Amino acid sequence: MVMEVGLVVMLVVVMLLVVLLVVVMLVILVVVVVMAMMMVLVVETIVFMEIMVVMVVLIVVVIMVIVVVIVVVIVSLLMVKMMVMVIVVLVMVVVV
Repeated sequence: MVMEVGLVVMLVVVMLLVVLLVVVMLVILVVVVVMAMMMVLVVETIVFMEIMVVMVVLIVVVIMVIVVVIVVVIVSLLMVKMMVMVIVVLVMVVVV
């Protein structure tokens, strides 16, 4: 019985950590995007010809977004896998 409670508590803690991680990533992402927008505005106001810089910034932002999405998906999949394993263990404990 104590084992089961411990497992459930661990699961909840891990899930909370994952949610926290995702929130932090999203916040960082928003900050980066805002900074990129500001940079774009500054660059465009100072030198209109420097469209290349804008393109580079946009590409970097897109790459970062893709990376964050991939990381979030992988973490989510790992979480699901962990949850399934924990449930299987719980079922085995209950049955045995």
